[in-house]
Amino acid sequence: MVGDPPQIDRKSGQQPVVLTIAGFDPSSGAGVTADLKVFAAHRLYGASAITALTVQSTLGVSRVEPVSSELLRDTLGYLAGDLSFAGVKIGMLGTGEVAGVVAEFLGKSGIPAGRVVLDPVLRSSSGRELLSENGVRRLKSDLLPKVGWTTPNSEELAVLAGMPVPSRDAVPAAAARLAERCPDLNVVVTGGHLDVPEDFLRMAGGETRWFAGERIETRATHGTGCAFSSALLARLVLGDGPVEAVAAAKAYVAGAMRAARPIGKGRGPIV
Repeated sequence: MVGDPPQIDRKSGQQPVVLTIAGFDPSSGAGVTADLKVFAAHRLYGASAITALTVQSTLGVSRVEPVSSELLRDTLGYLAGDLSFAGVKIGMLGTGEVAGVVAEFLGKSGIPAGRVVLDPVLRSSSGRELLSENGVRRLKSDLLPKVGWTTPNSEELAVLAGMPVPSRDAVPAAAARLAERCPDLNVVVTGGHLDVPEDFLRMAGGETRWFAGERIETRATHGTGCAFSSALLARLVLGDGPVEAVAAAKAYVAGAMRAARPIGKGRGPIV
């Protein structure tokens, strides 16, 4: 059981609905299927809009096929005409056109930016490029100003901030530079791949906080970024403040890694 029970809408009698906009991983370790499992673990109802199909397994990603911008636009519009979303998690986008469609959707949705979490997926853990150069430009210019949270690792932070992040000591300055462009943005820099796996939070008001971590020896590391950003959104929807939400999401991922059972021949899923 995870966290407190979600608040039921008194008018509809329904639990909160959250949306993931991300790619499809057929091994269900990352992307929309992993996000939906995280939402379910937090007792939220998850809907999804797929941005790309992938050929991948625990061994890596071998092929990516983005969906058309028209298909994604229609999917989001049809869902929004039926469901009321308490929050949105955005993962893999694939192309600039897709990034533009998502930004357009957010602009019309009325969903508070504070309950929109962007996980800027630029490359797979196996090194496959998952967002085109034009996509990176559109993400920075069109999408980042419309979200309240982003969860880059240090390499992704370097791309978004436009400056090198060679070590832990460089993280706060890069997060501050990113916040200069988007002053209402909360930035969580995940540090699972660093020598000391600490996460850094820079809140929209400028306050900062480091979250201590420990190295967990496991093959179950596939989809950790997806799970963290989805768990973060879930905690925000459930009413946590920024510090509490990040701490709870980090604890959720660590617990899932410890509890995961081996699946596949490569880097197995955590959920």
